[in-house]
Amino acid sequence: MSISKERNMFVAEGFLYPLSEKRGEHPVSTDGDRTWYPQACQFLKLRHHIRSQYEKSVIKRATLCVKDRTESFDDCFPYKKKKCKLRHVITWLTLYVKFHNNELFLK
Repeated sequence: MSISKERNMFVAEGFLYPLSEKRGEHPVSTDGDRTWYPQACQFLKLRHHIRSQYEKSVIKRATLCVKDRTESFDDCFPYKKKKCKLRHVITWLTLYVKFHNNELFLK
């Protein structure tokens, strides 16, 4: 898939179609600010769901929390390898989730 600077229904369709082919017909959730996603979903016969302000704020807060903790980890344990493919970040996130879930269940 190529990256496009254009934002329209055709680009959204080009993004959603391979995903729907690979993952099946799941509903597409957006914030409702853009018109091209509902149009692309209608054309591809996919369900479209607009997230509420509350849902958006919860998602944004969770994303910021993960980003901040990942940054803090990288400050303590920087990765200096050139041409990094971020495998260490994925490994760390997996480890973090396992420890976090373990702490929740032990309480």
